[in-house]
Amino acid sequence: MERYLERHIKKDLRERIVIFSGPRQVGKTTLSKQLTSSNTYLNYDSTADRKIIKDEEWDRDVEVIIFDELHKMKNWKSWIKGIYDTEGIPPGLLVTGSARLETYRRGGESLAGRFFSYRLHPLTVKEICSFLKETPKTSLDKLIKFGGFPEPFLKNNETFAKRWRRTHVDIIVREDLLDLERVRDIKSIEILIDLLRSRVGSSTSYSSLANDLQVSVHTIKHWLQILENLYVIFPVRPYHKNIARSILKEPKYYFYDVSSVNGDFSAKLENVVALALLRELHLLEDTAGSKVSLHYLRDKDKNEVDFLTVIDRMPSLMVEVKVSDESFSKSLFRFHNFIKSAKPVQLVYNLKRKKSTKLMRMYSVHEFLAKFEL
Repeated sequence: MERYLERHIKKDLRERIVIFSGPRQVGKTTLSKQLTSSNTYLNYDSTADRKIIKDEEWDRDVEVIIFDELHKMKNWKSWIKGIYDTEGIPPGLLVTGSARLETYRRGGESLAGRFFSYRLHPLTVKEICSFLKETPKTSLDKLIKFGGFPEPFLKNNETFAKRWRRTHVDIIVREDLLDLERVRDIKSIEILIDLLRSRVGSSTSYSSLANDLQVSVHTIKHWLQILENLYVIFPVRPYHKNIARSILKEPKYYFYDVSSVNGDFSAKLENVVALALLRELHLLEDTAGSKVSLHYLRDKDKNEVDFLTVIDRMPSLMVEVKVSDESFSKSLFRFHNFIKSAKPVQLVYNLKRKKSTKLMRMYSVHEFLAKFEL
């Protein structure tokens, strides 16, 4: 299947290094190899490939050179910069890796002006409907059950999905994590992941997590940042500009693998929507250069809206997610008074009919996710 980033990456490979990151097993290698049949794939984890990379002895008569896990090489940015500056393009230079590239590209300016970056997300309702031709409702239900990682989703087998999920987390924690950080207490990080799975949709109390794991708040924040860098979780932070009685609270955390959420159905549904919104925001940032962010809204009077998208500092979309409530959220009306630029929508899983007012719209979740644009 053609993934949503393919045409963008193909275009940029003609003139820049492309840095391509995303969660482990989200489909980066498959997408990279199907960009063109004329490619050379080199994985730094392979002893043989590592020697080819260090000796710079790959085939130059191809369209694209794919360097996978190159970030594990010391001073990899300076190295790829040297290749780009001395040999130029073609062939195209595609650097891929699970997680760390997004962090490392901020760690210096040695590649400034020489690269474009992309983040590949798990499958969403929109992408599934576009390329797999499934109905929006079927796509949403399968995402909630299996998550959006291609292998378990396409396998469509619950037992396989459970086995895959267990192996997936184990590899991330016991291999990728140890390669990224000098962390001794692996078991506590595994417990932290389990605690977060049951708290999706709720604001995170650093002190509560620190107490549960008998570590400092600083350590909890550090571990959460590691899990974010590894594309296990992502934060949704409170938005407070121009809102009376807004409160600055700790973020909510959601998972890239929706099927790993241990909460009730509403938590999984909320996670699906959060991930779909984040994918569209990242797509806009990676392809158009916009500055984007994803937030939630809450004030001291306990009014709350699940999500607010912000593009180039301008709020654009306000989203409330419900399983079956067909009356408009009072919080949507309240926050719309403060954030006029944001289009307010309410998404309902069990929606009998669409509703609208002069100010806002109500959609079924699957219908909205299949077609929306930011």
